[in-house]
Amino acid sequence: MLRPDRPLTVLITVPTLDLGAADEGAVGLAKILAEAGHRPIVAARGGRLAHLVAEQGGEVVSLDTATRNPAVIARNAVALRRLIVSRGCDVVHAHGRAPGWSAWLAARTTGKPFLATCHTGFRDQNLLKHWYNGVMARGDVVIAASERIAELVAERHHVPPDRLAVIHPLLDLDGFDPAGIAPERVAVVRAAWGVRPATRVVLVPGRILRRHGQHVAVGAARRLKESGISDVVFVLDGEDGGRSRYSGELWDLVLSSGTADIVRITGPGTDAAASLAAASVVVCPSVQLEGIFRPLAEAMAMARPVIASDLAAGPDLVPVLSASEEDRATALRCRAGDDAALAAALVRVLALPEPLRHAMGQRARARVLGAFDRARTVEQTLAAYARVTAGASAGSAGRPPAAGMPS
Repeated sequence: MLRPDRPLTVLITVPTLDLGAADEGAVGLAKILAEAGHRPIVAARGGRLAHLVAEQGGEVVSLDTATRNPAVIARNAVALRRLIVSRGCDVVHAHGRAPGWSAWLAARTTGKPFLATCHTGFRDQNLLKHWYNGVMARGDVVIAASERIAELVAERHHVPPDRLAVIHPLLDLDGFDPAGIAPERVAVVRAAWGVRPATRVVLVPGRILRRHGQHVAVGAARRLKESGISDVVFVLDGEDGGRSRYSGELWDLVLSSGTADIVRITGPGTDAAASLAAASVVVCPSVQLEGIFRPLAEAMAMARPVIASDLAAGPDLVPVLSASEEDRATALRCRAGDDAALAAALVRVLALPEPLRHAMGQRARARVLGAFDRARTVEQTLAAYARVTAGASAGSAGRPPAAGMPS
């Protein structure tokens, strides 16, 4: 396995260090680099995860990298260029499009290798958006968080295989073990939700964002209620704080659909593992392509029965099986944006005998723990850095050869 032959200083750019796939991915990358003896510097607007970078031995530089304002992006490019020179950065690595443009410009004007990590599938609805998204395909190595994201990047932006690598994000699933969750923790969570002991919970984890499809779950709740299923409560357990327009639309949908008695929209709990343990089934109804959706991976690690839309989970986590192979399923799939299909899947899972639900959960746990091997993620990441720095030290004027998929 390739590794850099010397300590590197790596400039990482990301919009914020708060919640989200890119934020957590940047923190995970900083951890990998610091533990391997390299020096990560993260340029971001800031956020609640910033302290983790510092605790891991990295440095956080405050910069308004979340903005899409072209003038600010240009100023950020100048600031990043100065940072590269003053800190002696060897590599620039972007997580996100707005900081990606600043980072790409700074890397190109200083002759440093540029990497980009794609965590999710961006909307590509017009030529301008396609061009804007395309900065993530300009990396000397383009890292995709999942196989499906890699396929999407290759298809849309014609990235050749020798520049495309699939590297799963660094996930910490140690605390997500059903054997380690005391009943008292589960009881505390259910009490906070206002759920009776005998009531079944359909948990919809993840930030309250339109792309995560919470409105589809509300539609499914309406269908279950209309069919006479009354002992089920839907808990939309995610970060929002009422700041987004979508949050208001979601509340309006709950009221207009007559589901206010069976739908809870809560803030994120402080005990994510216990929240998952309190659920009868976990639903991930995303309506845009996800890379590796962390709440889904955590639910599988907790051995929960899971229903995921066909955009929420790729074969990395939920293999596509034929009808004759359903006894090997790690989760059920349904069409994205189809509340009727989600409702039908929920009826099916809730009707399963407990031994079959338990078996599905155990298969899910085995699958996710096998897919997210920490050592493999570390080695693949360092191999990508070894390849781009080897190309740079050789004086390559173009892209490094055979960046490929680290093995």
